[in-house]
Amino acid sequence: MQDLFLKVSAVDPGQEIASPLAFLYRLASNVMLDRLRAQHRAQARDAEWRRSQTIELGGQEVATIADAESTVIARQRLTLVVSALATLALPTRRAFQLHKFSGLSHAETAARMGISKSAVEKHISLALKHLAIKLGDVR
Repeated sequence: MQDLFLKVSAVDPGQEIASPLAFLYRLASNVMLDRLRAQHRAQARDAEWRRSQTIELGGQEVATIADAESTVIARQRLTLVVSALATLALPTRRAFQLHKFSGLSHAETAARMGISKSAVEKHISLALKHLAIKLGDVR
């Protein structure tokens, strides 16, 4: 009703309307059509968002993105990991980063660094022990 009132009040007072009742019905019809179109657009947009942001498990929609608290905890943990890695010796840190972050195998890491595969394994083991000590059992 408010939208219809706004439409009627926007009509030029000097404008002659041949059939005021038909004009009012047409305005009301147009307002309702506009609302229906907006509702359909919103439903399509919401359905697309749900499709891209959720998965269905057991008949229930489950969000695929983490909640805010989990995100903050993960960022804090990442800061701790980065700080702990910064205290490693450069060859150990580089071997760990190539293997864990770049996804290289031990052999590929060894080739990239120009060291033996056994040395890479020792560096990675040392880095993991260092992280375990520095991070404790923080989850």
